[in-house]
Amino acid sequence: MSMKDFTYRLGEFWADFRKETSGLIGLGILALCVVVVLAEPLFLPYSDVNGNWRNISYWEDNPQAAPPAWTNLFAKEKSATTSRYKSPVVTDEDDPEFGAVRVYTFKYGYKFDKAPLDIILRAKGTGMLFMNISIERPDGESVFLGQVYQDGLDGDPIRFAVETDARSAVYEFIRNFASDEAISNSDSSNVKPTDIIFSKAGENMLSAREPLKGEYLVRIKIPASILEDGTNTIEDLRLLVTGRVSGVLGTDTAKRDLYSGIIAGLKWALFIGLVTSVISVLVGVMYGIICAYFGGLTDTLMSFVFEVFVSMPMLPILIVLSAIFKPSIWIIIGSMIVFYWVGPVKTVRSMALQIKEETYIEAAKALGSGKWRIIFKHMAPLLLPYSFANMALSVPGAIVAESSLSLLGLGDPSIITWGQILHDAQLSGATLNGLWWWIVPPGLFIALMGMTFAFLGFAMDKILHPKLRTR
Repeated sequence: MSMKDFTYRLGEFWADFRKETSGLIGLGILALCVVVVLAEPLFLPYSDVNGNWRNISYWEDNPQAAPPAWTNLFAKEKSATTSRYKSPVVTDEDDPEFGAVRVYTFKYGYKFDKAPLDIILRAKGTGMLFMNISIERPDGESVFLGQVYQDGLDGDPIRFAVETDARSAVYEFIRNFASDEAISNSDSSNVKPTDIIFSKAGENMLSAREPLKGEYLVRIKIPASILEDGTNTIEDLRLLVTGRVSGVLGTDTAKRDLYSGIIAGLKWALFIGLVTSVISVLVGVMYGIICAYFGGLTDTLMSFVFEVFVSMPMLPILIVLSAIFKPSIWIIIGSMIVFYWVGPVKTVRSMALQIKEETYIEAAKALGSGKWRIIFKHMAPLLLPYSFANMALSVPGAIVAESSLSLLGLGDPSIITWGQILHDAQLSGATLNGLWWWIVPPGLFIALMGMTFAFLGFAMDKILHPKLRTR
């Protein structure tokens, strides 16, 4: 086929395809998915999700099992959302205790009814560092949080968390306001530091806390004499306010951002679905053509092999294979291809039997064309358009099959798939604990991906299949 003929036929196909509303919807969703996959780093809020999905320490600063941030829209009492700050205001001041100091200040606007879960400072240090950390409240009170002293640093990470490192310091702040009776009846281990920091000061601040809204200043003081020594440096200083609600789709019990998991799993859903369907359908189409063209004993034997494969229960056998072999995405794809190729065989064989009797096939034989030339030159080009529709309709089944295996714990643990996310939710009892945001999004995206290719398949089937063609 010349390029001119190909361009003409493609234009003719597009003229018919754009009249199918469902096909255009499917094409639009697929195009959006491809853009997300190609520009994945732009859509991910974390730098290396794929390599750290199973690395628990990578997610330690996130809240555990936090609902999505948008749930605040439907809540009577608004919960603090997770916020990140990377650019502190740097000033030089004189401190009565330390003398000349360099102050790094982060501004945090608190406008919620429920306080954050934690306040975390992160940095990288070299040499020796001493930091004095405090937070200034909107009412003018200053809460001393603690001090950090580390020596022998070589670009090592520094982490200070209010929840674990500032409990005793915040409890001392309470003593300035709460009554002796309230303090004696309380236990510092049960006092959440952030609840005190973001509450109005008073005698009953331990029992009847009222949110103190306004601008908070987190201040990190480092003696200037330390930084003047060229061997001591602090870099990448940043503040993380861990909210009670977090991200677009919340977090799981391992503190992983579920939105990042969904986006990272999209490329694997497309890869598994497309590779499985393309290879299996092409194998099935060629198998059906060969059956029809050669006929006789060849047709009988190949039909028998087809009947054997089509009668095998796919999912139980895939479960057995995944249990025997080390779970791998390639083994899963190969196993699905072994069972999916039977899909188009019967239809292609019946269509090929009709094409085989056409006059131009007889003419090709009379001119000395070989069997394989006839199959690839004259029969396959007529049946391949039908296979395109079949490919699109096969993709949802492949995605669901992989998700089913992953849900049962037999998927490839080295990659992120929507089935793996559902499997982790099942193991952690997400349904019983009401963590709906861990279950609903992966299920919806699996359904959406299936619907996308179903729309494309139905549209192409109506255009390309002779018996369904309406125009």
